[in-house]
Amino acid sequence: LLISDYLYFSPKTMGATVEDFNRAKDQLGTLKKDPGNEVKLKIYALFKQATQGPCNTPKPSMLDFVNKAKWDAWKSLGSVSQEEARQKYVELIRLLIGDEESIQAAPTSAGSSAIFKTLLFNTEDNITTICLNRPEKKNAITVPMYSEIVKALEMASKDDSVITVITGSGEYYSSGNDLNNFTSVPEGDIEKKAKDAAELLKGFVKAFIDFPKPLIAVVNGPAIGISVTLLGLFDVVYATERATFHTPFSQLGQSPEGCSSYTFPKMMGAAKASEVLLFNKKLTATEACERGLVTEVFPDATFQIEVWKWLKAYSKLPRNSLALSKQLMRAVEKEHLYAVNAQEVQRLAECWQSDECLNAIVNSFFQAKAKL
Repeated sequence: LLISDYLYFSPKTMGATVEDFNRAKDQLGTLKKDPGNEVKLKIYALFKQATQGPCNTPKPSMLDFVNKAKWDAWKSLGSVSQEEARQKYVELIRLLIGDEESIQAAPTSAGSSAIFKTLLFNTEDNITTICLNRPEKKNAITVPMYSEIVKALEMASKDDSVITVITGSGEYYSSGNDLNNFTSVPEGDIEKKAKDAAELLKGFVKAFIDFPKPLIAVVNGPAIGISVTLLGLFDVVYATERATFHTPFSQLGQSPEGCSSYTFPKMMGAAKASEVLLFNKKLTATEACERGLVTEVFPDATFQIEVWKWLKAYSKLPRNSLALSKQLMRAVEKEHLYAVNAQEVQRLAECWQSDECLNAIVNSFFQAKAKL
């Protein structure tokens, strides 16, 4: 689509940036992953603008979809100078190359697999990444996984990283609780199981309340249940445009957790929070951003590139200053968050023992099985 249409250009027209421009053009051919049509059109337009200046060719026919899209992309650059277009072209290719390198080097270190069974854990360039790693199960969270995430947060809190990132592998960020957590309870043990689960959840949420460094969620796909409610305890939440946010608590005969009964009304207002927490409204990434749950939404084609550009910039900030500032902000309401967490898990323990909840979970479990 793009490479075949690139025109020959003379080094004389490129000024001092000809070497960088030529190198970027060569690097473009080394990309292993298709960056998507949106990015390819941007690359095409910048190349045309850099080598020929503003668009001066006749507008293609409406039926010539491909060339019409290219023409529109080039035309949209208006009077951007050739020098600026060359610079933007080089920067974009560098971002694409850098993103592939960071993904290849990302949380796949040999040490992480030895420590964790359900997570990938990696620290590099002052960034600790905790990646939920059950892609075949949409990163559904099992009971052992709860403990592993707490351990990972503890390790990240003590290492030399500046920021900590949580994301998911595969198409989902996380589909929330694995329903097997609820369907494998021996008869007669429901009360004990509910109390044990409540204590586990209480400690799990507390680990997020207490986390001392900036904590950033990179929501790479749909998020459900506790993976959504916890976002109110993160410092920054970046989401791809294809992410959705769903908390179907009443549908499952349960109640909110992750301090969301406090953080969601605080962020969204009571009425908007009720839609989400009481009436199971699924939010698009844009809606979640408008309601304050998400910091910024990025196009899916450039999501990893743009987010990691920001993360790398944050990782160069002074470590102690960031941590102290985060702790000051959290200290104002930490005791209240503890109290909310305790109340939420107490209510959940009651829900988990009710026939209403058990019937809803069993029905949902078998409906999910039927879709497989």
